[in-house]
This record gives sequence, C-alpha cells and structure tokens, in this order.
Amino acid sequence: MIPRDLGTLFDVLADQGSRTSVTLSRPLDIAPDGGVRYDVPGLAALVIGAAGWLHALGVRPGERVAIMKDNHWDYALLAIAAARIGAVPALLSAQLEPDAQQTLLKRLDAAALVTDGTTLARARDARTELTGLVPRTLALGEAALAGPGAVPLSDLAGQPAPASRRRPPDEPLAIMHTSGTTGVPKLVVHSGASYLQAIIGFEARPTPWLTPGAGDTVGIASSYAHGRSVAWTAAQFWHRPRHAVIVAGPDPVLAEAALRACPPTILEALPATYVRWQPMAAPEPGNPFRRVRLYVSTFDAMHPPAVRTFLNASRRRHPVWMQGWGQSETGPLTFRFLTRRALARSRERHPTTRDLGRAVPVHIRLKVVDPQTFRPVPRGAPGLVLTRTGTLCPGYLGEQERWADKYDGRWWNTGDIGIRTRGGRLLFLDREVDLVPGMSCVEIEDILDERLPEALECIILGVPGQPPVPVVVADGRWPDARAWQAAAADLPEMAPPRFLSWDEVPRTGTGKVRRHELRARLLATERTHGTGRWT
Repeated sequence: MIPRDLGTLFDVLADQGSRTSVTLSRPLDIAPDGGVRYDVPGLAALVIGAAGWLHALGVRPGERVAIMKDNHWDYALLAIAAARIGAVPALLSAQLEPDAQQTLLKRLDAAALVTDGTTLARARDARTELTGLVPRTLALGEAALAGPGAVPLSDLAGQPAPASRRRPPDEPLAIMHTSGTTGVPKLVVHSGASYLQAIIGFEARPTPWLTPGAGDTVGIASSYAHGRSVAWTAAQFWHRPRHAVIVAGPDPVLAEAALRACPPTILEALPATYVRWQPMAAPEPGNPFRRVRLYVSTFDAMHPPAVRTFLNASRRRHPVWMQGWGQSETGPLTFRFLTRRALARSRERHPTTRDLGRAVPVHIRLKVVDPQTFRPVPRGAPGLVLTRTGTLCPGYLGEQERWADKYDGRWWNTGDIGIRTRGGRLLFLDREVDLVPGMSCVEIEDILDERLPEALECIILGVPGQPPVPVVVADGRWPDARAWQAAAADLPEMAPPRFLSWDEVPRTGTGKVRRHELRARLLATERTHGTGRWT
C-alpha cells in the first residue's frame, strides 16, 4: 500500500498508530514556540492548523499557493497543508535572486504567498516588492520585517480548517522548480499520478536495505524548497521509522548538535552539505555518523574523497553510499551503490562516482543518442541521454513549448551527456551546456579533488577558443604551484588555476555551482561549447 492522499498523510499515519518521533535542528518557522520535538499526531495537528491559516487567507481549491521562506522542513508541511484543502503548493527557494523570484511569481499567478519578513526585506532592498505580485501574503516571523501588504501569522492563528479535499490524479498536485544553474529555473508541474502515485509511490514500497525499519533513525539535510523534501517526507514517514532527525541547513554547528543527539542510521543530504560536514566525520567512536548504515546523495555529483570520508566515519561493518541520479521532471532514474572496498579499488582508476549505475528496474528505460541526428549511438560512445518513464511531469508552467522541445511523446531529453557501457551502466560525462570537447569535466574534477587534499571542490569551466579553466575552491589553505603541477601533470591542457573560497562561488539552493554565472564573473564571457538548448 502507498499513500493515496498527500493532504491527509499524517492523519492516516496517526490513525494507524505510527510512533515515529521527530527531532529538529531548530524550531519550525511556522511554529517558533513549538520546540524541536514532535510526534506524528502533533505533526497532523500542525498541518491541519496550517490548512486553516491558508483557508482563512482566502486560498481555495485549485488555486496556487507560493511558498518561499527560510530553508526548513516546514516547506514540506506547508505543501501538505495546501494539498489538504485542494490547493496546489508551489515551492520556491528564498535563495533565488530577487529578479528570478519576481519572474516565477508572475508566472505562477498564485492566489497567495507564504513567506517571511527576511525574504520580503531582502527583495525590497533589491527594489522588488513581492507582496505586490500576489493578491494575499502570509508573513512568518517578525511582523516588523514584513512591511505593508502582508498578513502576520498571529492574525490567522487558530482559524478552523475545512474538510480535506483530494484532487483527481490527472490534475496538478504540486509545483517545484529546477535548480536554476543556467538562469531562471523552470516551474515543474507534477500531477497526482506523476508525483504521488509514481515518484512517492515507488519510494514508499518496501525495498530491502533501502527501506527504513522500525529501529532506524532517518536523517535529512536538504533544500526543502525542492520537490525532494515532500517526496522524502511522504515516503520515509510511510515506512514508520523509529525516529527522524531533520537539519535545517548546512551549518556544521547546528547540524552536529542535532545529529549527535539523534545519530542517524540512514542519512540523506545535499552533496554541498556533505562537503561542508567533512570535518565532523573524523573516524572517532563518538562522531555523529557512527551509526549510519546507508548514506544517500542526490542533486549533484559527489567526489570520491568525500564519499570515502563518510563511509570511514561509520562504525558499521559494511556501510553503503547510494548515489541517485534524476531530475525534478522525472524523479529518480538510476542508482549506484558505493562501498569502502569499491572506493579503495578505484583510487587509481577513474571514473568513480560518475558511474551512475543502472536504470531503476522495470520503471525506467535509457538510451544515448547523437545530439545532432538523435540516432542511437553504439555502446561506449558519448551522446545525449534520453529516458522513457511513467514518472515524467506533465509540463512546465508558462513554458510548455520548452517542455515539448525536450519530449517527443516517448523519450525525455535529460540534457546530459553520457555513455552506456556494454554492461548497461551509465557513465555521466557532463551537462550538455557545460561540455568540453574531448574530455569529461566531471572526471577531471574527480581526479583533482582526489589529488588536492586542500580543495573543497574543483570546477572546470569550458570556453570556446581557449583551454578549460580550473577553479579550485578552498578555505584558507591553497595548493601551491608544485602541488598543482603534480596534480595536473597527466591531465588535458588547462589554463592556470583560479582560486576561490567557498562563499565566493555562486550556488543554487541545492548547493550546485551556477557555472553560467561563475564563468561570466571570472572569464567575462557567457559562451560555452554546448548549445544549452535542453537545459
């Protein structure tokens, strides 16, 4: 059995006697005085209360509700509350630039916006008045920061919620945006069929080793403005683990306190978050990751040294790292499992983590085609990766032609360049827009990350007419000229490296590098080898 209604998820779990408890790294923004511990009935009550606020604000079935606030798990709870009254939640990252926020809000034509004073003030400083883009605004947090045109949460507290209302499966259920590495993100519209029944339904079915059991503590540290947060919430709570620990952001200080209080056995985090948490992962007996049996990473590539660090931090005999590859439009497409032994064997061989494994059995099909002719290429040859899946979203809000350009009625163009091996595995090379002819930027980044222990991250930027430019990201300790020359000696020709700190690199809400913007800042050009047509 899988969840049949997103809006009543916690009601059903409470009625079934779920005993999952929750620990938060900080209080929720929708319940600042509610503390950091909840049980399932408490979460059900919180969702019902939020549904009452939205109804009192004037939101009605079928209308869109934009949610854009500081990063925390209450994004997911607000989305569930909106779905409960038959509205369509649209999750927007508060980390988007104000002009992108303005563009997406106009495209949404939402009936209401749920935000906080900090987000409104930041946009106002950039001469964007978000409250003027929607009929009604609900402001969380300090009312003084919200300014005129926003209704403070205190004005709506205690309002009764209407009866729950389920939307038909072929109608929009939720809207989320893509990462936005190359510009304004796309608004991905998912229906009940594609999101609840297909994506969440797949994860909610029991799977050996991957499914949390009654003794597990599941943990997450994500960008909760992205659709993954709602899918994770519905699927993980449906399995009724003993405990859930939810971290609001990548700050190692706040994260460590929560993770030490409730050491997870299954942990999912953003790749950029794992990178920032590496100092916490020393292989000492009391480290926060000592009980982890399964690590999960999505959204972006993980480089081998970071994966190795976390696997070695676990005190389990055989911890496993699961790397998932997918898109907001499709959900998961492939899985790859990494172990200590596999990483040890591959230290001198590349690629490692760019091997994305095989397609999800039964549900997903993949093929690789020539970018010009769209004819299939032989196994072992690079090309555009296409997928055929029942989890594909029905479209992009306000950009349906862009969606149709990527879908031929059967196959979806992921916009990624990859290779199918003879054994059927998928090797990821690069995003089409970021490719450099004759090499894989991701593979070179893997190698440099392995060879430069000072580096937090390495980024290769391709520009037509000149050698690719390596960017080494570190904080405080920089590789010297000798270390760089040794690391790059057997690699393709590259320009002299540029050095940046972590905070100097433009990123999306999921921690992905915004290569388009970084290229423009460092190299004063937006030209790339790729077309960018399918981004």
